[in-house]
Amino acid sequence: MNIHEYQAKVVLKAFGVPVPRGRLAESVDEAVAAVRDLGDAPWVVKAQIHAGGRGKAGGVRLCDSPGAVAEAAGALLGSRLVTRQTGPDGRVVHKLYIEEGVDIAGEYYLSLLIDREAEAIAFVVSPDGGMDIEAVAAATPERILTRPLSVGDGLTADDCAAMAAFLGLQGRAADGFAELAGRLYRVFVERDCSLLELNPLIRTESDAWIALDAKISIDDNALYRQPDMAALRDPDEEDPRETEAARYGLNYIALDGNIGCMVNGAGLAMATMDIIQLKGAKPANFLDVGGGVSVETVTEAFRLLFSDAHVRAVLVNIFGGIVRCDIIANGLLEAIKTHPMRVPVIMRLVGTNEEEGRRIVRDAGLDVRWAADLDQAAEMAVEALA
Repeated sequence: MNIHEYQAKVVLKAFGVPVPRGRLAESVDEAVAAVRDLGDAPWVVKAQIHAGGRGKAGGVRLCDSPGAVAEAAGALLGSRLVTRQTGPDGRVVHKLYIEEGVDIAGEYYLSLLIDREAEAIAFVVSPDGGMDIEAVAAATPERILTRPLSVGDGLTADDCAAMAAFLGLQGRAADGFAELAGRLYRVFVERDCSLLELNPLIRTESDAWIALDAKISIDDNALYRQPDMAALRDPDEEDPRETEAARYGLNYIALDGNIGCMVNGAGLAMATMDIIQLKGAKPANFLDVGGGVSVETVTEAFRLLFSDAHVRAVLVNIFGGIVRCDIIANGLLEAIKTHPMRVPVIMRLVGTNEEEGRRIVRDAGLDVRWAADLDQAAEMAVEALA
């Protein structure tokens, strides 16, 4: 689960991480009132959406007068901001964060994440803060240091010294960085984060450290023990299909392709999406109906696929073990009562009650195309796009 920048900074501040003073604004009047509280210019008006690249997209604006703040707020609120992470549809800006300007002596990149290969929490740091870190990694990977932490010891003095040396820090700057790293590590662990990113993390002329921007993602599986974090969820920033799917216990992620996928099991779902791309098309979603599936959940899964305007074909790939194929078939019949099959449906049903599932679909007279294996199913789905 992602949270907004302004929310992330509240979390960081509670752990003693320095952040600029700022105010939330949801109207032009609130934005102008905020600068009166923040003191002298300049001020920064920041669009609050769950996506990076806001600055390059015009979502972060430096202002030197209340009139400029009002103009920036009026332009941003209600607008659709398109960044490299939002996709072409962009995100509607409902909130702004008005922040005081800060003197900058140096900009750095810092993040904490789960390093899957090292099976540990890792710090990632770079002296090239404020830039697209993916571009830095592609062009100058030597400018990025990944430092996995000991599972037993956590963050150590040696870790801090190695990162400070890589960033070219000495003396007071290095000591302050070590203190900051310790506080960020506490945030990551105690708030069950899956990502904590500061870009840029800035150093002032007095070698103080300030989180100028902040992104925090929380592990969804830990939300039950993080009620304060769960309360920060913003439904406006989530795909309504993903929100609806979660209500039924479906693992659904919207993608940018046009072949809708329904699969049981995350591994099989990934393989299905991979082979679709190998055949020259793109999946419209990741959808794992799971093992303990019911007719109700399958019905909702089909409704999600049939109601997606981007979907031009549906590929159903079920390997029935715990999941019974007749449940899948009955879910399809229920779904079309409210959401007709407006696109071709390709089915591969194998396993428990396979023949019963096929019979249910045939007896209903549905125009379903049957595939013998996954390779054939993917080919048929791609051909259906023509």
